[in-house]
Amino acid sequence: MKVVLSLLFCSMILMTFGQEDKKKIIDSNLIQLSGVVISEETLEPLPYTTVFDKTQRRGVIADYYGFFSMVAMPGDTLLFSFYGHKTSSYIVPDSLTDNRYSMIHMVQKDTLNLPQVDVYPWPSREDFARAFIDMEPYDDALRRAQQQLSGESLAFVAARLEGDASLSYTASRNAYNTKLYTNGQLPGNNLLNPYAWSKLIKDWKEGKLSRE
Repeated sequence: MKVVLSLLFCSMILMTFGQEDKKKIIDSNLIQLSGVVISEETLEPLPYTTVFDKTQRRGVIADYYGFFSMVAMPGDTLLFSFYGHKTSSYIVPDSLTDNRYSMIHMVQKDTLNLPQVDVYPWPSREDFARAFIDMEPYDDALRRAQQQLSGESLAFVAARLEGDASLSYTASRNAYNTKLYTNGQLPGNNLLNPYAWSKLIKDWKEGKLSRE
């Protein structure tokens, strides 16, 4: 019985030392890999680039300045992907003598030439002919805007608007400013203004009053 227990104890000691040695070997192969991802065309950093370790099945995302840092092992395959650029790969060298490695990785811009697309407002010739016959050539956007901005239309809309505090305040301030402008003298009267009479006669001769 004592012999069996002694053998079990020795085997456990050997297994413990073997695991520790294996762990030391693994730890010695780990590499702290850091770098910056830049564009091959502009040499500017690419923010938030995805760096994926295909071998270890884990990855990181670069920061705003394109900097990343991760733990890898020699021979691991890294995939760099960024929107609008081609996904590129990089194999960690197995000849490194230090457990720290810095790199600058450039990715190539991915340009796609799409075929020409013609967009038509009508799905068929029959719909175009029907729209051409039924269209109103003089009811364009400019004429509709002129109608909406005419004196009659604006007066019609203004007559139906309810007075609010801002309009009342503006009217009172205008009246107050006019009173300050004519303070100490008689207020202005356009009935005695020759310029106003001449403008009225000129507009009447040109027909502007009838059009309004």
